Amino acid sequence: MHVPQKKEPPTPGRSSLSPEIKRHLDLALVFLEEGRNLIEENPVQASEKLYKAAEESVKLLTLHFNISDVLSQVKQRDRWTVTDLEKAVEAISRKLGDWFGEAWDRAWVLHVWGFHEAKFDSEAVRMRLRDIERMVEEAEKIVSGEG
Repeated sequence: MHVPQKKEPPTPGRSSLSPEIKRHLDLALVFLEEGRNLIEENPVQASEKLYKAAEESVKLLTLHFNISDVLSQVKQRDRWTVTDLEKAVEAISRKLGDWFGEAWDRAWVLHVWGFHEAKFDSEAVRMRLRDIERMVEEAEKIVSGEG
């Protein structure tokens, strides 16, 4: 899958990120922007893009916080599973607060009901947008040393 690269102004701490964390952050930012732009014209695709932004945020924070039990499973399998993501969200929520798990739950609803079941209209997607934005924005601040 080709992911268009968005030109971002350099931010403090961004250049010192590991390549893997930077890749997940870049993907989160691209998916967030694409999701925002699709809400009105294609809420199904917007739902999946916003879910993917949240998923990438979970992955980059898992790496940043070095959640080793999850990372060892991912490395062993060479892929992420839903269980890995859920375990990571639980660990991240213990560090950041309940808001993170609640936002993840809203992202999951977008993935299942907005994308797979195609049941959400633009308003249903829009009402979940702020939670996804917060996940991505807070993850960016944390890994960039601003949070």
